Amino acid sequence: KEGTKVSPKASTMFPIRFICQCCKQPLKLNQSMETSGLETTQETTASTLSAQWEPGETLERGPASKAETDTEKLQDSTSCSTLPGDDGKISGDSSSNFILLGEFAPTSMLSNAQKTAGDIFDILTGERDVDHALCEDCTDKLLEELDTQLILTETENQNYKHWRKRIHDGELETLQEELEGLELEEARLAQELEEVEKNQKRVAEDLEAARAETQVLDQQDEQHWRDYSNLQWQQLELQDELTSRRNQLIHAQIQWDWLKKTNVFSATFEIRDDGPVGIINSFRLGCLPTVPVSWNEINMAWGQTALLLHALSNKIGLEFQRYQLFPCGNRSYLKSLTDDAIELPLFCITGQITCLDVRFDLAMMAFLDCMQQFKEEAEKGEWGLCLPCKIHVENGLMEDSGSTGEFYSIRTHLNTEEQWTKALKLMLINFKCSLAWLSLKYCQK
Repeated sequence: KEGTKVSPKASTMFPIRFICQCCKQPLKLNQSMETSGLETTQETTASTLSAQWEPGETLERGPASKAETDTEKLQDSTSCSTLPGDDGKISGDSSSNFILLGEFAPTSMLSNAQKTAGDIFDILTGERDVDHALCEDCTDKLLEELDTQLILTETENQNYKHWRKRIHDGELETLQEELEGLELEEARLAQELEEVEKNQKRVAEDLEAARAETQVLDQQDEQHWRDYSNLQWQQLELQDELTSRRNQLIHAQIQWDWLKKTNVFSATFEIRDDGPVGIINSFRLGCLPTVPVSWNEINMAWGQTALLLHALSNKIGLEFQRYQLFPCGNRSYLKSLTDDAIELPLFCITGQITCLDVRFDLAMMAFLDCMQQFKEEAEKGEWGLCLPCKIHVENGLMEDSGSTGEFYSIRTHLNTEEQWTKALKLMLINFKCSLAWLSLKYCQK
């Protein structure tokens, strides 16, 4: 319209630039395309401005309108969504993929400018669906690469057609022969399949019979394992019992060997003569004024002595003459074989005076007589016994084999306790030597 003034900035429009998405350089448009685009934009902009602004107003100065505010917002959003980042990548929304350079016009003018730029972009690329722009150099480079790929593809296509024709002609006859062979093989396999299907039923019946037999065999095997476990358990029990019997046999054999080497007389009768009073099996035989001994203990000692003489005589097979010995503990005695079986006690009742008991003295002298008979019998043979102390039966004396050669009476009448105790000790010494002789003699045998 007449009277409308347009700013020089508006008349020249704002230059619009794109960035190449390959090298990131601004794109330079062709001058003719830019001019035509700008003229179209100017006409559209002028018509828009003439319709909105009153006469006399200019675009150079004036209050900030709604269009300018929208322009600033669009500028902010555009700069945020299209400017490349520090790492060379496009930041923000990738759907725009371009940057507008220069000052921004109002919103209506900017939309027309964007439409014009899009038309120019379609003319450059020749495709409507491409979403980025390239510079001339990058486009040439891309075209060269596409030409190279096209040449290689055409070469491979020609080679493929050549070899396909060559192979097809050479292998057609071979494939035909293979096909005939495969058909014969198929017929043969079909016949074999028919035979297999015929045998399948028989095999199924055999399989069922085999399963039944297997079940029976499994039951028998389980029963056999039960029997085997029972037998193995019995074997273990018998093995344990056998081991126990063997251990008992070994123990019995050890005990038997030990018993064979053990002298029963030495183990049964223990005689000690290291003190003033002789001791047999822990019983003292005799008494002294300084060593008082009860008559009960003396009687027990005489009983052990009588038992020892009786065992020795039985061992060598001796039968006493004139007297018979009866070892009965603390009531042992001898019986005369000539004087109407008179009993001579080898004990004395507690409280009685031994010197007045004549039968007790006669019993001790008769005991010396039996001991002398044992000595005479034991002196016979190769392993003769030699007693250290001599026995005088007629007088009832024991002769010391030491340097003194003294005699000690075994009677209590007209005798002292020291003399009587010494005679008893010499008698026990002879018995101790007799035990050693007997043990040596039978060990040698």
